Amino acid sequence: MLKSFLEEPLFPTHHCITGSLRRVYEYHDYPISEEMLLGLGAGVGFMYWHSKGSDPFYGGRANMERPGHEGLEKTVGRRTGVAVESFSTSSAKKAEKSLMAMLSAGEPVAIYVDMGFLPYLELPEDYHFGGHMVVVSGYDPEGNELLIADRDGRNYTITRGDLAAARGSTYKPFPPRHQWYTFDFESRRRPAAGQIWLAIDEAAQGMLRPPISNFGVKGIRKAVQKTRQWPNIMDEDSLRRTCFNIFIFIDATGGTGGGIFRYMYGRFLEEAGSITGDSRLVAAGQEMYQIGDLWQEVALDFKRASDAPNPASLLEEITEPMLAIAGREEAVWTELAALVSEVGGGR
Repeated sequence: MLKSFLEEPLFPTHHCITGSLRRVYEYHDYPISEEMLLGLGAGVGFMYWHSKGSDPFYGGRANMERPGHEGLEKTVGRRTGVAVESFSTSSAKKAEKSLMAMLSAGEPVAIYVDMGFLPYLELPEDYHFGGHMVVVSGYDPEGNELLIADRDGRNYTITRGDLAAARGSTYKPFPPRHQWYTFDFESRRRPAAGQIWLAIDEAAQGMLRPPISNFGVKGIRKAVQKTRQWPNIMDEDSLRRTCFNIFIFIDATGGTGGGIFRYMYGRFLEEAGSITGDSRLVAAGQEMYQIGDLWQEVALDFKRASDAPNPASLLEEITEPMLAIAGREEAVWTELAALVSEVGGGR
């Protein structure tokens, strides 16, 4: 019989990673908002990416785990006193053994999966995205089935075989590599104001001084330039698919909370203003929310282009507002960096 560790009905979440983290934190009696998790993890940014063999990508996240970067999950842990460790393996057998050991110990498990291999999502056969996090929320000790808590607040039944396929996907650009996380809450603490200021500074620096021109405010401007060149490098079917995907990457349906994470970050800044006592963060949060509105308009225009008779003819019109968005993003992130410097919480 399937046993769930998470109290039902489950709460819905905005973003797969912050939502999964919140489920684990709540399970361990640590209430925290998704917005605070996103902000503490310096998780908002911008990237334009187009790797060979895949469609162009707009991303609103930052601080993904990679060599030299601990990733949002561990950054959040460090700022809440929770020891977070990540593990990955090329062995499906080893991954399942670790998963079942954690479940047997009464621990829900946060893992990365390829959405295209999750039967309950009923996605097109050729769709793959391995940067999706879920929580294995229950299991049948005697059987072959597991429970998955996904973003919509439901528990889904999945077989061990289907989950192994989703965890072991090799599709680029984000193969999940059987990755999973462990959490030790023994030294947990509430986030201090100083940690919040540091997190804001990290996000601001990433937007204003990115390591390469594909990221941050420079990345938004580069996205305009590159997007207008799409008709030169892809056929009409690929262009339609890419335009629709860009809509998904910005819109709430794609797990951003809407406005390419700007709505969520705006709410984080408002919450941060309450904790730090600095009302200027609340004002910056309101500006971030308005920027989210502008991103939503761009998203809807990309959706319109995906259905248009000639999508290529609309790309210049669609991307023109992004130049203004880049200017407003540069202004608000500059203001946030200045606030951090003023209160002495920056670098």
